[in-house]
Order: sequence, then structure tokens, then C-alpha cells
Amino acid sequence: MASRSSGDEPSSLLMEENAVQVSVDAKLTVAAGRGNCQQLKDLLSTEDSKTMLVVMAPSIQASTVKPLPEVMSPLLLSSACSGAWQDLEFLLNRGHGQPHPSMNSSTNILDLLTAYGSHSCSGKGASMQKASDDVEALLNLPSGSTVSLLDGVTIEGGTALHVVATYGESDGFLRSADIIHSKANHLLFARNKNGDTPLHCAARAGMSRMVCHLITLARGENTGVNRVKELLEIENILKETALHQAVRIGNNDIVKLLMEEHSELASFPKDGTSPLYLAILLEEDIIVETLYNASHMKLSYSGKNGQNALHAAVLRGTELTKKLLEWNSDLTTQRDENGSTPLHFAAALAQQSQRGSICWQVLEANSASLYQSDCNGLFPIHVAASVGESGTITMFLNKSPSSAGLQDSMGRTFLHVAAEKRKVRIVSSACRNRSLLWILNIQDNDGNTALHLAIQARSLRMFCALLGNRHTHLNLSNNIGQTPLDISLYGVSPGIFDDQISEAKIHFALTVVNARSGGSRRDHFEENYTRQLKYDETEQLEKLKESTQTLCIGVALIATATFTVTFALPGGYKADEHINGGTPTLAGRYAFDAFIIASTFSFVLSVMAM
Repeated sequence: MASRSSGDEPSSLLMEENAVQVSVDAKLTVAAGRGNCQQLKDLLSTEDSKTMLVVMAPSIQASTVKPLPEVMSPLLLSSACSGAWQDLEFLLNRGHGQPHPSMNSSTNILDLLTAYGSHSCSGKGASMQKASDDVEALLNLPSGSTVSLLDGVTIEGGTALHVVATYGESDGFLRSADIIHSKANHLLFARNKNGDTPLHCAARAGMSRMVCHLITLARGENTGVNRVKELLEIENILKETALHQAVRIGNNDIVKLLMEEHSELASFPKDGTSPLYLAILLEEDIIVETLYNASHMKLSYSGKNGQNALHAAVLRGTELTKKLLEWNSDLTTQRDENGSTPLHFAAALAQQSQRGSICWQVLEANSASLYQSDCNGLFPIHVAASVGESGTITMFLNKSPSSAGLQDSMGRTFLHVAAEKRKVRIVSSACRNRSLLWILNIQDNDGNTALHLAIQARSLRMFCALLGNRHTHLNLSNNIGQTPLDISLYGVSPGIFDDQISEAKIHFALTVVNARSGGSRRDHFEENYTRQLKYDETEQLEKLKESTQTLCIGVALIATATFTVTFALPGGYKADEHINGGTPTLAGRYAFDAFIIASTFSFVLSVMAM
């Protein structure tokens, strides 16, 4: 690093190529990097004493850095939060020849001015001025300082108008909003970090008077466009308008007010969560009616993730579902991002088989939705089977018997799904229904029937239900050549009480009814079976080891506790001066004797278990 004196001539900076150029007088030359050192030496040896200095910077492109927003003045924030319009007016009108603040401002602002001014100077050597001098200094600020004062924002990015709209709706807050709007009317449409306008904030806080006042301010702007409509339609980063905020807090008065100003506001956003969907999800029945009536039926039914309002209504109750179906029955055919229709949602609900239930209403409104699958190929009947709703399946079959044969993308019927999910009641009911005999032996894409899956699930009750139906084929092979008998053998592993487990009972029953194995050679099958058996034994040994360690810890704790009881008997011991000193105080009582016997048995059994 080197420095040289400069004369009065204009400065010129010699920079490395592509470096950032600076147009100020330089008095310091810096070599940024080894490659610049020799260049710096040559320059210093050739230039005369009047040559301006050279600053050498690394080769980096100049980048435009967005300046950080100015932090709101504490004085302004305090006045806005309290709705002190006189204090606010004083702050925004200073420098315009207004009277001394003591004549028209509150004691609060005088105290704040005094404290703020007294502590505004910091650092070593800074002298503390008197409070009166600080107030006079604030009074004599330039006239353009009002705009810069209102440019300050809170940590959430809110302006002074955001703060006023959030904190109150009394006359003082309304007057404060007028003052701010008169100084900077663009703040009415300003957004904070969440994209909220002051109208969003007022609606979220439930300030109905402030909401009305902000709309009045927008109406008073003579710009040739409908500023009220423009303000009401502004969406935040969540694509929500001020109407969403009113719905979320359940304020029907604000909802009415907004809808009266803009009857089509309930149709925003065009895609995403609509106010109607939100109201149904929050079970705000009155607001639901208000939105529908005030919009003259011109409203959006859309919801999150591609859902519509009927998806939400199905999850919230019969009354809301009934209303939505009366208003728009076409909602029954619309699918969400997963391909689910409202009937898919209804099929997953419990106890929906009775007349008048949610599922019954949706099915009656559009029975064709029973044949709409989701993105995984699942039909509503598959969903009902997955959650074990046999009554819902019966209702579907009564409405449309052919729906029993619907297969998903894996080729499974509802009976396959029920067997895989171990829904014994559905499988048993299907086996007793003569109209469902034709689906008992349907094979999925892997060649498995419901019997294959029941054996894989190791459910003895499902197996017995299927085996008890004489129309069930016992010798069908799946795609890898396994019959039900082969699958049952894979589940049996030699060991203690192997004849008591479900797999052994299933295999024994198939052997008794003369079920056949697949078409593979016996030695190949036994080789595969042995390999699978070794894998299963290793896995079982690991589980047994872990469970044994856990049991040992428990046994040790029990033994320790029972052993400790011997030295800390309940009731303590008799004093030494007593005739039976040192004996238990409660000795001879039945409860005490039972306690001693139980503790003894616990200790002995714990030690034996170890």
C-alpha cells in the first residue's frame, strides 16, 4: 500500500480492466493481488508529484445492490400504534411553520421527543444537548422530510398506514389514516413482505370501520379508474384478498361490506383457495350463505390442491354438502390433483351407509362418479374397502352392481384391496354374497387372487371365509407360479409351537382339502423355500435378540426394586426402646403380609427369568 499527495487538478483513476470505476479524488493506492504489485511500482516511479493516485481493484463486475428499506421512525411508529393523530400530524408537518408541539401535541409525544432527542447522539466525544434544543431541531427539519419519514417500514415491511389499519378503528385512528393518505396516497396500495395492503390488515384485525374508511379513501382518488375495485382485488403472496381475511376470522359484517362494494369479489382468485372454500373448511355456515347470496351466484368454488368447495363440504357435514349439491351438482365430477372426486372423500368417511348420509347424497347427485378413478386407478369402492367400510360398499353395489368388478391400475378389485388390508368383515361379507361369486377368482396384475393375498396377509379368518366358499379356486397360480399352497408353505418356519401359528393352520387346511402346488420342480421350490427360510430365520433371530435385551432390562429393574423393599418397608420399624424394637411397625396386618408375599414372589420370579 502506498500514498501520494494530490494537486488541484481533476482526479482520474486508472483501473484494472473490467474493474469498477470511481470518480472521486483518491489518496490511497492499493495493489489487490500479486500481479498488480509490479504495475503499481512502475506507476509510482513514472508519475510526477501532481499525478492523482491510482486505485487498483480486483476484476469484478459492478453489481447493482438493492438498497435496504428505511426503518420506520420510533416516533412515527408510536403515534401510529396509539392512533394519536395530533402527534402524527405534528411529525408529518414539522418544518412548515406549525406552532410549538407543546401547544397542540400530547404529553406522550413531548416525552418521546425529549427521550429520542437526548439519546440520538452517541459515540465518544459527543456532547449531550438539552431536550429543548432537540425539539427545536426537529421542528426545523427540511420540508421534504415528510416523504422520507413515511418511507420507513416496520420489520414486517408495513408502512405507517399498515400500522394504523391494524391497531384500531376509533376516530383517532381514522383521522390518522386521513393524515397519512393526504401526505402519501400511494401507501393505500402499498404491500408489506407478505403482500398485504392496509386493507388486508384491517380486515384481518376485524376493524370494520377502518375497512369502510380505507374504501372511502380509495373512492375519493379521482384517477379515472375504479380504485375501489382495484384495491379489493389485490392478492397477497398467498393469493388471498381482504375478503379471505374477513372469512378467516369469521366476521360476517366485514364480509357483507366487501361484497356490497364488489359483488364478484368471491370469484377471486381465479385458481387457488376461494373465499367460499375457506368458509366451508372453517364451518362458517352464515358466511357461506352471505357469499352465495351477495355474489348473485357468481363466485368461485375452487380450493387448494385442485379441490373444490364440495371436497371441503364432504369433510365438514351433511348440511354444507346438501347446500353445495343444490347450488352446483357439477362439482361431483371435478377431481383434485390426486384425481380424487368428492365421492372418493365421502367413501373414506365412517358410517356412511344410511340414507341421507354424506356419501349417499353425493352418490344420488351423480351416480356416474362411482366410475371415476383417481390417479392411482382407485375407484370409490376401492377407497371404501381400504378403510373397511362394508356398509358403504353395500350401498355402492346396490346402486350399481357392476362396480364390483372395477379394477385399479394394479388390476385389483375391492376384494383384493380388502384382503391386502386385512379387512375381514368385507371379505366375509363378499363370500356370503351370491352376486359376487364372479369376482372371487379374479387375478390382479401379479396373478394373485383374493385367496393368495389373504394367505400372504396371514389372516386365518379371511382364509376360512374364502375357503368356505366352494366357488373359490384353490389351485390358481400367480405370475411366478405360486399357488395358495406354495404361499402358505413360505409362511411356515420350523420352531416351537409351529402348529399353533396361523400360517401352519392355513397350510394344514390346504393340505387336507387336497390343494396343489405350482408347476415348478420340487427341488427348485425347496431351494427357493430354504433360501427364504434362512432369511426369515436371520430376521427373527435379530428381533428375538432385541426383545430379549429389553426384557432383561425390565427384569433387572423389577428384581432391584423388590430387593430394595426389604430394607425400606412401608410404615418403618419400631424404636429400639420398644419391647419389639427393630420389627416392622405394620407386622401382623393382612395388607402388610400380602405385600411381603407379593414382593417375595416378584423377586424370585425376576431372578429366575434372568
